Amino acid sequence: MDTQRFHNNWNYPTAIRVGPGRIEELAPVCAELGIRAPLLVTDPGLAGLPMVEKVLNLCATAGLKVGIFCSIKGNPNGKNVADGVEALRSGWHDGVIAMGGGSALDAGKAIALMVGQRLPIWDFEDVGDNFTRVDESGMVPVVAVPTTAGTGSEVGRSSVITDDEAKLKRIIFHPKMLPATVILDPELTLGLPASITAATGMDALSHNLEAFCAPAFHPMAEGIALEGIRLVKEYLPRVVADGSDLEARQQMLVASSMGATAFQRGLGAMHALAHPIGALYDAHHGTINAILMPYVLQANRDAIAEPMVRLARYLDLPGSGLDAVLDWVLQLRDIIGIPHTLEEIGIEEAQAERVGEMAAVDPSAGSNPIPFDAAAYREIFARACSGALNL
Repeated sequence: MDTQRFHNNWNYPTAIRVGPGRIEELAPVCAELGIRAPLLVTDPGLAGLPMVEKVLNLCATAGLKVGIFCSIKGNPNGKNVADGVEALRSGWHDGVIAMGGGSALDAGKAIALMVGQRLPIWDFEDVGDNFTRVDESGMVPVVAVPTTAGTGSEVGRSSVITDDEAKLKRIIFHPKMLPATVILDPELTLGLPASITAATGMDALSHNLEAFCAPAFHPMAEGIALEGIRLVKEYLPRVVADGSDLEARQQMLVASSMGATAFQRGLGAMHALAHPIGALYDAHHGTINAILMPYVLQANRDAIAEPMVRLARYLDLPGSGLDAVLDWVLQLRDIIGIPHTLEEIGIEEAQAERVGEMAAVDPSAGSNPIPFDAAAYREIFARACSGALNL
């Protein structure tokens, strides 16, 4: 692999340093942003690994007063954010390096937001103009370093944080939550197990696919989503089969960032369902989206016929339209080991009524191609539990 071919600097949607080995530039990036004492926010599973030790050493060697915080759940909650804020304040840190999967990136961005706020975090939920309540002067800059290719949180302006008391996932939003600099270094993803690579890769696909289907007018996002889907088609099976494939790792990181850039256009029923399911069952977000995908596509059939014709043609699929796309999705899931039903990951229909009601009012529901009500969401959830796809 010609690694230099992947070295470039991007400024859309934010400053992005792309390519193998770019983590070596972390300390200069912090200096450019005026960060002298960063708090490294990372997943507990990464905290003891060589890559994190390397980051700490890079910072220390450059004279940065670096600390580490890793008390984060797979679905980060309000307490995780509060504890991170305390760590940032007590260590007199002036910026955040958010490194890891979506949980660490979301938590890191939320910590950087909340460190200078007087209002509680739920006051900044992405509803109406709540974001205007934020005291921007109290925010600190974020450098985002993803180690999985899925959520795309490194280029997002929000964090998904679980409200344990209400059993809800809430989207915390502010335009300046967008990380100031992103480092997309595929070498950091080389040790990711095949199962996590598959689930996170399908999350990237769900973002691109829902953004492509969303009805809002945003041709730039639509184009980004279309190419993001193609990258997943080409590179996700490769990287699941061979985790050392550095080119595939790089391209999946790019596809992930593209998905989160594209979903400025909107998401849809996959995420409207995945958020309450994740909150109620504490299951992996990417896996949930991967399982829900064909059931939601089928439910949206009447509203997405035209974009599915274009997608099938662009992906050079056998057949045409939604049927061709569904066949591809099902084959892809089979190849990379994604379960066909929610029941296979321990999620049953017992809370179908509640899931349907929560999905109908989830922010992602507003940009689904069809405005489903609670009963329709309940039906999709039930089908995903039992496997009744009805092709």
